[in-house]
Amino acid sequence: MHSTSAPPTASSSRRDTDLAALDRLVGAVETVFRGKHETVRLAVAALLARGHVLFEDVPGVGKTTLARALAAALGLGFRRIQFTSDLLPSDVLGVSVYNPRTHEFENRPGPIFTQVVLADEINRAPPRTQSGLLEAMQEGRVTIDERTYDLPQPFLVLATQNPQEQHGTYPLPESQLDRFLLRLSIGYPDAGEERNILLSASGAEDPVDRVLPVLDSERVLALQGRVDEVHADESLVDYLMSMVSATRENPRLRTGASTRAAIGLFRAARAYALVDGREYLVPDDVRRLVVPCLAHRMLPVGSSAATARAHEETSAILEGIVAATAVPV
Repeated sequence: MHSTSAPPTASSSRRDTDLAALDRLVGAVETVFRGKHETVRLAVAALLARGHVLFEDVPGVGKTTLARALAAALGLGFRRIQFTSDLLPSDVLGVSVYNPRTHEFENRPGPIFTQVVLADEINRAPPRTQSGLLEAMQEGRVTIDERTYDLPQPFLVLATQNPQEQHGTYPLPESQLDRFLLRLSIGYPDAGEERNILLSASGAEDPVDRVLPVLDSERVLALQGRVDEVHADESLVDYLMSMVSATRENPRLRTGASTRAAIGLFRAARAYALVDGREYLVPDDVRRLVVPCLAHRMLPVGSSAATARAHEETSAILEGIVAATAVPV
């Protein structure tokens, strides 16, 4: 007598389809953004976790290509905003304009009214303009002349900043940094991959134009809802909290991770598990996200600004905390 397995249900079949779509999404982005598989996975995880990403890197390593390719593969609207020293909040959010025919003020939305926003060189704009993104990133809406407008969903901000040691940059305030779920650095590709990029480069065609949509708005929103369904054993929650608590007790850090940072780490780890094709959390998910999720939210003792050197020191402290924390069995 042979045992038979139960036929797959419609819901389980849909789950498998969605997880396979995430695999295809990463693959589609990598057709034009090559050699940085983990960076793509983390950016997708941030999107699923309803978070935003800050890239700090030198110009020319593919930040714009990643943002455009991701938006194209997701089938979402995309706008790039070049932040400069003379950029005003209204240039980002939009303005209300009086219409003499209707005798009413009409809203003219700014470039923030899309689904994937590339805030390029965000730290070249003054703090007043930077702060214009706070409400949009935290609540998915903006206020213009005391009227509130909802932004299209899903909504993702991919911001880039030059190292603060460069001329003409304004350090992001702590409240702005805290709105970013992850801070990532792309870095240079390895020699072999860079050689392939050079050989395939052509000025005649934009490679991003070849990227076809893998998902759409509806499926992205459904996948974002799935993050909360990723199973997390209580031992893993305790594991995460033990590292968060260690940041608050470490004498080398000025302040520890906040409750919002802990929530962000938990959600990012669950989203990362989903990108990895799993609906359950494992210790490596948490370990992988500690530095990119927490390092930009804290400063080491002796630092008064979030410089690249301060970030490197904080990252090293966090790596030590991760290494010293016992992994649940």
